[in-house]
Amino acid sequence: MNEDRRIVDTDEVTAEDTVVFTARSGFETTEGLLTRLGDGTVVAYTNYCPHWRDVRLDKGPGATVRDEELVCGKHGASFEKATGHCDFGPCEGAVLDTFEVTVAEGGVYLTDEEWESADPGLSEERDLSSGSRIDF
Repeated sequence: MNEDRRIVDTDEVTAEDTVVFTARSGFETTEGLLTRLGDGTVVAYTNYCPHWRDVRLDKGPGATVRDEELVCGKHGASFEKATGHCDFGPCEGAVLDTFEVTVAEGGVYLTDEEWESADPGLSEERDLSSGSRIDF
């Protein structure tokens, strides 16, 4: 596997938490998050709430995970971990975008062809969830 695409060691991804990463392609970056399903499968979703795309689900210490769902800390929207489908909240019916990842050789690798490399952690170039917002 390509080490530029290695995100983290497999054992760092648990079912009770998320791990954030930054995917890169040329000058473009985006953030994703990894989590483990109850059957042991590792999945990856984009790190934003579809309701307000500047709100991170995982701000660095891990997103809220409750009953096999990811929860948006800003809106309380909940997303099924297995599908990314929002089943409650202001974006109900929306689906989180996914990344293709592969577990191999003790690591989780970004295998999505849209992206060239991946690094663990938040993107330094994007501050998605700072400040406040007035919603009219």
